Amino acid sequence: MKTTILIIDDDSRLNQLLNSFLGDFGFNVLTAVHPKEGLKKIKTASPDLIILDVMLPDMNGFEVCKAIRAEYTIPIIMLTARGELMDKIAGLELGADDYLPKPFEPRELVARIQAVLRRTQHLEQTEILEFERMTIDFQKHTVHLDDESVDLTTNEFAALSLLVKNAGKVLNRDQILEELRGMECEAFNRSVDITMSRLRQKLKDDPKKPEFIKTVWGAGYVFIQK
Repeated sequence: MKTTILIIDDDSRLNQLLNSFLGDFGFNVLTAVHPKEGLKKIKTASPDLIILDVMLPDMNGFEVCKAIRAEYTIPIIMLTARGELMDKIAGLELGADDYLPKPFEPRELVARIQAVLRRTQHLEQTEILEFERMTIDFQKHTVHLDDESVDLTTNEFAALSLLVKNAGKVLNRDQILEELRGMECEAFNRSVDITMSRLRQKLKDDPKKPEFIKTVWGAGYVFIQK
C-alpha cells in the first residue's frame, strides 16, 4: 500500500507542485487549502503523515497541530515562511515531529518525510516491555502507566523507546537528536530538552526525584528502571 501524505497549506500552487513531486516518489498525496478541510480529511482518509503550514486562514498551523494532537499521533512536519526559532520551538512543544522553513528544496522535504517514516517503521516491533508501573507495546505504539493509557506523540514515543532500549546507558543530546530527526539539524538544539520535558510530564516523572528518566548534567539522559 502507498503511504498517504496530507498537505494542509493555503498555497494551492505549492500543493499542486508537491502533489506531483511527491507522487513521483510513490506517495499518495491529498491536499487541503483550509484547516477545517484538512481536519475532515484526517478523519476520512487516515493519512500516514501530515505536512502542515503555519500561516493558514482562520486557524494558524499551531492551533491545527494542537487540534490534531488532541486526537491523533500521526507524524507532523510543519512548514513556515518565517523560519524563526520561536516558531520552531512552539511547533515542537505542540508535538510536531519536524520543521522545515520556506522556501525549501522539495528533495529535502522528501528526505525529512522518509526520515520520519523510517523512525515510525523502526518502532514496529512485536515485543512488549513491562515495568513495575509502566507497560510499553512497541507494535501498537502504546504506553500504559498504572493501567491508564498515556497519549504520546510519535517523537515522544521514539524518545522513550530509545531510552528504554538503552536502559542504564547515558545518551547525549546528539545521539537522541539523531534518532528523533534522522539527520543533523542545528535549528533543533532545544528539541531534545523539549521532548524530554513533555515526556516526563506525561509519565508524571519528577525530574528532581526521577522514577523513569534521569538527567545526567552535562552528559544527557538515562532510563533508570530495569
